[in-house]
Amino acid sequence: MQTIEAPVPCGVLDIAMEAARAAGAELAARFGHSHSHDRTASERAAGAAAASVLAARRPGDAVRMRLGGDRDGAGLRWLVEPLDGAGNHRAGIPLFAVSVACEDASGTLAGVVCDPVRDHVFAAVRGGAVRIDGAPAPGAPPTAIGELMVAGGVACDSEDEARRAGKLHKRLVRRAGERRALGSAALELVWTAAGRFGACYQEQHLDAPAVDAGLFLCQRAGLRVHRLPPLEDGLAPRFLAAREPLAAELLELIGPGPKERRRAAQRPPLSAGSVADAMRRRRR
Repeated sequence: MQTIEAPVPCGVLDIAMEAARAAGAELAARFGHSHSHDRTASERAAGAAAASVLAARRPGDAVRMRLGGDRDGAGLRWLVEPLDGAGNHRAGIPLFAVSVACEDASGTLAGVVCDPVRDHVFAAVRGGAVRIDGAPAPGAPPTAIGELMVAGGVACDSEDEARRAGKLHKRLVRRAGERRALGSAALELVWTAAGRFGACYQEQHLDAPAVDAGLFLCQRAGLRVHRLPPLEDGLAPRFLAAREPLAAELLELIGPGPKERRRAAQRPPLSAGSVADAMRRRRR
């Protein structure tokens, strides 16, 4: 039975692009200057610019944003990450982005990622294709796993995470071609959607606003997107975006491995609600 997608409210994608561009302009203006080292000031300025657009264009909607930009509402829900890649922005590395996603009761209906340094906007709406600055995004050519360039980062905040990250890196390097971490999950995802990377795998403690637009763009580009729970208690949530059949091969590579499967079998099973609660706690 064919699923009928809910219609997209008029102008939602234009509003998302306007909000992302407004935030991106603030980041670009502060990039490379001494005050760009103050992450909070740059992020607040970018967040305020995006919030101003949403308040003017969609005053009744809910907004979720870090640093006090949240707003309750009864309409649509906007997820805004005003500065993804804050460490890069602070250090003068030109790899950071603004991410804006819009949701209704059926899920994500529009996603936009703005790359302020290169002045590119990646956008898609429910039922539509990915576009870069209004032009269709190029599709990724078929690639064998040994020639694949995989984007994404792996959490190393704890000793357990660092140990697992080392093992995962070895498995990926043995099978996949190359691996790159940009320091911005939003850019890694949209560059994967645009065919610049063959796949994106993230295993980090990331807030939903940082990744929801990028994951939606990957889906609209025809990639398989897997949102995966942590392998163990205390480890980070994970997600993978790749084209089939590479997605299935990569799922085998990223695990869980034999030891992780044995440990998981010894623990009492988590209910679907428990997994969802754990993911929500990580995103707060």
